[in-house]
Amino acid sequence: MTAKAENPATPPRRRAPAMDPDQRRAMIVAAALPLVVEYGATVTTAKIARAAGIGEGTIFRVFEDKDALLAACMAEALRPDDTVAHLESIDLDQPLADRLAEAADVVRGHMARIGAVAGALAAAGRLERMAPKPGKDGRLPDREASLVRPRAALAALFEPDRDRLRLAPERLADAFQLTLMSAGRLGAPDPLTTEEVVDLFLHGALVAPGEAR
Repeated sequence: MTAKAENPATPPRRRAPAMDPDQRRAMIVAAALPLVVEYGATVTTAKIARAAGIGEGTIFRVFEDKDALLAACMAEALRPDDTVAHLESIDLDQPLADRLAEAADVVRGHMARIGAVAGALAAAGRLERMAPKPGKDGRLPDREASLVRPRAALAALFEPDRDRLRLAPERLADAFQLTLMSAGRLGAPDPLTTEEVVDLFLHGALVAPGEAR
């Protein structure tokens, strides 16, 4: 029998390049996050492995145990990189109110993701074990870090209007960030809309004389 000739038009299959441990961890966490939100700490590593398209043993080559993976999911939820990138992409030629409305939606989305992961772990009684430990000053380093970069990006949104601001952009960014955190607190029966938050922040609680309610 003659060997079957290969089709010269078909290029040879190449194996995908191997991931380094950091890339592998990031890929596993990305697959695990939506499952943690859906199932909480009860999600199995077998289910995560299927979602990631890998064998279950691969998880334990880059994570010490399931708790380490869950902690990495919490850290990823806190990571502000995507939020900062979205804030920095906001068009500064827009009116300030429009800039802040767009920013508010971005920040609230980030907070919702943190809340979803934290809530899922808390429901299973695992949040305390997963949460970062406070430093000597009593602050949570990861939480503080997750606020600093978005705050700087928010300050840049105020900068084009510096000449007509009552406070420096940095102070207003801090106040706006705290306003968004308060307005988006979990369990609020009737949370403020983005438009209401921005209008209240820019114009205060009182109706201007002659302004219709």
